[in-house]
Amino acid sequence: MAEGNAYFELHLLFIIATKDMGDSEVSSKKEVRILVACGTAIATATLVATKIEERFRKMNIPVSVARCKAFEVAGKVEVFKPDVIVANTPVSERDAKGIPIINGFPFITGIGEDEAVEQILKAIGLKQE
Repeated sequence: MAEGNAYFELHLLFIIATKDMGDSEVSSKKEVRILVACGTAIATATLVATKIEERFRKMNIPVSVARCKAFEVAGKVEVFKPDVIVANTPVSERDAKGIPIINGFPFITGIGEDEAVEQILKAIGLKQE
């Protein structure tokens, strides 16, 4: 009988934990892989990566963010296999190898940040046009 109670309690905890997930949240079971590229992969790439991680966490979307220098994009695409590239500096289509490139400046300035997030969601297929 104790096993039945444990199962019931576990099921009840699951219901309580997921109860507050509203329809406005986007959720994805697959981890989204985002490559952030800038000139040195230090200051602005860290800022952009942190903002992206925070935004995706708030939307309940698992995300893995890697940073690199712009000239490292081709190699990082091969190894990291990103779903999208967010760039604060020009990145060539050739180096991106077909991976969508999103402008990262809105994450630095704060102007147009919501739109940039929308572009990422559209590029990875989590939001309709």
